[in-house]
Amino acid sequence: MSRAALCGVVAGPLFLAAGIAQGLARDGFTFTRNAISQLALGEAGWVQTVSFLLTGALLAGAAAGVRKVLRGEPGGTWGPVLVGVFGLSFWVAAGFPADAGAGFPAGAAEETVMSGHGAVHMAGGMVGHLALCAAFVVLGRAFAARGLRGWAVACRIVPAFVLAGFVASAASVLAFTAGAGLGLLWLALVTARLAGGAAANR
Repeated sequence: MSRAALCGVVAGPLFLAAGIAQGLARDGFTFTRNAISQLALGEAGWVQTVSFLLTGALLAGAAAGVRKVLRGEPGGTWGPVLVGVFGLSFWVAAGFPADAGAGFPAGAAEETVMSGHGAVHMAGGMVGHLALCAAFVVLGRAFAARGLRGWAVACRIVPAFVLAGFVASAASVLAFTAGAGLGLLWLALVTARLAGGAAANR
């Protein structure tokens, strides 16, 4: 597997592992009330900021890997572009932190007051995840062209669950986290399958 493809395989699991580890260690953080993005706040917030930056870089590498694997094939143009936009959203998240609220960081008020940087953070995340969902649909065409019907169908179904997490986020932060986590993990699987298929064809 190429280094670029490996970037796509490790980006999501690494980001989620870092978020879970921090969430368990940081005072006042609760997964049912707080979003992983809020871990970038407070004294140890730099760890999550680095995680955002690193994940964005890995996803940029993944986009390059997908472009190489699908060169001249269905999905080979827009798939990598959309994955790249998703990666860019992590850099936006690093530069424009989420707002404090729901008791985090420790001592913060329960109510979240939207700020300018918080609004940009939310907008960047929304655009990024819409791009990811679109990327799955586009990459489904690549799987269909290769005769991998199950993967093609899954690439059309998974975005519905990711988007459902966003819709439910107003009522449950955990639903948002689950939807976003599913998107990251499915991207890792998709990247691995595409790279594995390309290697088998050579």
